[in-house]
Amino acid sequence: MASLRYGKQLGQGLTPAFETRLVSPDGKPVCSFSNVMLPVDGALEDTDVIILPAFWDDFETLCQRYPQILPWLRQQHARGAVLCGEATGVFWLAEAGLLDGKEATTYWRFFNAFSERFPKVQLNQDKHLTDADNLYCAGGTTSACDLYIYLIERFCGANVAQAVARDILYEVQQDVIILQIQHWLEEHFADKFRFEDVAREHGMSIRNFMRRFQTATGDKPLHYLQRLRIETAKGLLSGTRKSIKTISYEVGYDDASFFARLFRQHTELSPNQYRQQFHQQAA
Repeated sequence: MASLRYGKQLGQGLTPAFETRLVSPDGKPVCSFSNVMLPVDGALEDTDVIILPAFWDDFETLCQRYPQILPWLRQQHARGAVLCGEATGVFWLAEAGLLDGKEATTYWRFFNAFSERFPKVQLNQDKHLTDADNLYCAGGTTSACDLYIYLIERFCGANVAQAVARDILYEVQQDVIILQIQHWLEEHFADKFRFEDVAREHGMSIRNFMRRFQTATGDKPLHYLQRLRIETAKGLLSGTRKSIKTISYEVGYDDASFFARLFRQHTELSPNQYRQQFHQQAA
């Protein structure tokens, strides 16, 4: 949308002002974490802006599988490209040595792993966004939305950025309180709490909170919380050998049977089936 709006502003009609390309290290289609095949436009190449999305696989394995990524990132940064990492995508910037001595952030769940692996990076756990020498880090998906609006303003100007924010992120921009609650849920999803208490702490009745949350996110609070927990459980099932009971407890459910039923509702697979399917695909 920014590309189209900027093209129109430049007098190009509905011709996009930017070329957007989805690339992979070897130029081949990519099988996503959820087993969806993603066609790509080509392999790594010279560009002006690079956005590194979050990943679910083991980082050490990815580094060995795709050794061409790190020198490419260094080369692109040296020629002036803007590099952006979203959540675990920040690991690539740090592994390339580009964040040494610079401020950075990542998704809160990976703070410890990030600090241990990259002691030279100044990890700021209080920030959702950081900016250092054309290197941008976003802590999560919601933070990345703010980052992309900022990049639109940088490359297209304030008018285009404001228009995109108004059209696409209206609810997020207008309801800052709900955005704060989303950030809180991402950090405390495994805790025991009542939405009534969350609403009261933010000056709302439970009815007003329910309405505003669904308007802003398109989801009911309970379902939103369940999805946070289930997505975390997916990562634990695929990336660890922890038992179903342990994973259930770590994502906020004391009853493993209830967790298993809920997991099936969201994925159409039992936790064990999901783990087996993931490992079969990996093999």
